[in-house]
Amino acid sequence: MVDSSASSVNAPAHLPDDESGAGVEGEPLMSGLNPFAPGFYDDPYGQYRDLRENDPVHHSPMGLWFLSRWADCHQVLRLGGTSVNEANAVIRDRTDALEAAARERGARRSRSILGTDPPDHTRIRKLVSKAFTPRTVARLESRVAEVADERMTAAAAVGGTVDLIAELAFPLPFQVIHEMLGMPDSIDKGHLRSLSQTVTQVLDPVLAMVHADEIFAASEQLQVLIAEAVAWKRANPGDDLLTGLVQAEDDGATLSDEELADNVTLLYLAGHETTVNLIGNGLLALLRHPDQATLLRNDPGLDQGAIEELLRYESPVQFSRRIALEPIEVAGATVGPGEIMLTGLGAANRDPAKFGPTAEELDITRADAHHHISFGSGVHHCLGAALARLEGRQTIPRLLRRFPELALATDDIDWNGRMVLRGVAHLPVELGPDTHAA
Repeated sequence: MVDSSASSVNAPAHLPDDESGAGVEGEPLMSGLNPFAPGFYDDPYGQYRDLRENDPVHHSPMGLWFLSRWADCHQVLRLGGTSVNEANAVIRDRTDALEAAARERGARRSRSILGTDPPDHTRIRKLVSKAFTPRTVARLESRVAEVADERMTAAAAVGGTVDLIAELAFPLPFQVIHEMLGMPDSIDKGHLRSLSQTVTQVLDPVLAMVHADEIFAASEQLQVLIAEAVAWKRANPGDDLLTGLVQAEDDGATLSDEELADNVTLLYLAGHETTVNLIGNGLLALLRHPDQATLLRNDPGLDQGAIEELLRYESPVQFSRRIALEPIEVAGATVGPGEIMLTGLGAANRDPAKFGPTAEELDITRADAHHHISFGSGVHHCLGAALARLEGRQTIPRLLRRFPELALATDDIDWNGRMVLRGVAHLPVELGPDTHAA
């Protein structure tokens, strides 16, 4: 998700000067992947390329394994003998701060599918999937298009320079998932947005260590709101996702109250987080490559493939974690039990060994763009992938065609300072003439 409070930074604003990644003589304090290096949050792809070419299975001083090649990432994402549950990790640099905050608050471990392994993951995902089917998503298409048009009309009314993150990329998926879940109108959407911005910092290895107390405080408030929404929905069922989750059953098994609350929270956050980045990052990529924007504007037949290429070129999620449960061999390196592997989705998606010599280039006609791993792979493949694709397809080409002279107001773009959910924080543009204007 885009953190509206983030500014364009070379390293996260909360880091002291001596943690910028360079010593007094300019010598790096970290080798390999270095999120503290100047410019990393604006453009991490140079570091990714260096890792792919020189140290593709990199054991970082941070205590993590970073994988940067497509084949290695794809292998690990689909590999048995791995876990997503941090309780199985022995490298605690990141999790100690979180667990200390959790103990102090008496918090329980989440039961969402994001951090749960089989067989519980299999059972929970099967139940959640019953209320999140492709048919459910497909029937949203006209509503997503309607919301997109509404947001574009509102953006055009602003006049002058318009921030497409604030006016389109963030409110559209937020509204869609809110309606899809059937959340009660009494919920304060603004407060919910603020809480979600804080909670998702838990996914970032750097931010999670620094903001543990804030994350848990926001999580507690979010859990209260979700519990109230679930209770209201039990008394007021409807034709919506939340009702489907409440009523989901398979061979007599249903979601427990904790599982229901945690997975509704996950769907709420994941239902708009990645799409914000898809829309914002994708639009920026096209506006920086006007030849590609022109191709897409003039050929609706490219819509679906263009979204796949934008997902590949600027992955909304840059890393996905796996924890080894047993010794694992990856490209000649041995990852020991309890060690954390971060599969570099953004790095893998630009691997020339998979996508050829033009892998670093944006090409919306690329035939194999759909082989990207931006939604992960294997049993933990993103459940909301179809919704994200739909929202991107109904928003990005529509905007380009409605505003044929759309252009960046500046190329000095603010990024959100996040390593995992890397996205544009503000996207100032000049819309130009509105072809829908009366």
